[in-house]
Amino acid sequence: VRERNALLLAAGYAPRYAETPVDAPALGALREGIDRLLKGYEPYPALVVDGTYTVVAANSGITMLLDGVPDHLLAPPLNAMRLTLHPEGLAPRIRNLPEWRGHLLEQMERQIALARSQSLRRLYDEVAAYPLPERADGDWDGPGPGVASAPYPYFALPLRIEHRGRVLSFVSSISTFNTPLDVTVAELAIETFLPADAQTVEHLRELSG
Repeated sequence: VRERNALLLAAGYAPRYAETPVDAPALGALREGIDRLLKGYEPYPALVVDGTYTVVAANSGITMLLDGVPDHLLAPPLNAMRLTLHPEGLAPRIRNLPEWRGHLLEQMERQIALARSQSLRRLYDEVAAYPLPERADGDWDGPGPGVASAPYPYFALPLRIEHRGRVLSFVSSISTFNTPLDVTVAELAIETFLPADAQTVEHLRELSG
């Protein structure tokens, strides 16, 4: 949708699609629907990000995973890539960080190739430059030379993250809105984290009471 507007402008026409702020009254029904979806997914983590991974909304499952993240990374506007890959963010607690980091950077590269977004390129350059944090045990989970193996679900790469002495495993799913007629809506993505094992389900249910 954003690219269509750019083509129209280049041809001397007015943009066809509006870019409405997500907090505008016109998008009230959208926000209400998103909040209901995120709440209904609890206790499992879910969030909504825009085209540059700024967090638009998140549920209590995401808040739980952010335990211990320093305040400077939690100051608005929150950015999901920065929170995940920063050495002071979630990165030290992600057991398979090299693989998960590679997956996220490849995802950003595909988006940059399609959208040619300068702001997304700047974010990519920032997070790609973050060093891998040192692990106290000196090792990461995941296949590869010199790396311990892990029983991954066969169908998708999991996010394996430590929380209160346990390792939780999630498989990520991303949804977008069908046939959007607004630039803002076109660039929203809803990411949900499905528990990948019974231990993760049990731990999250215990936390939620």
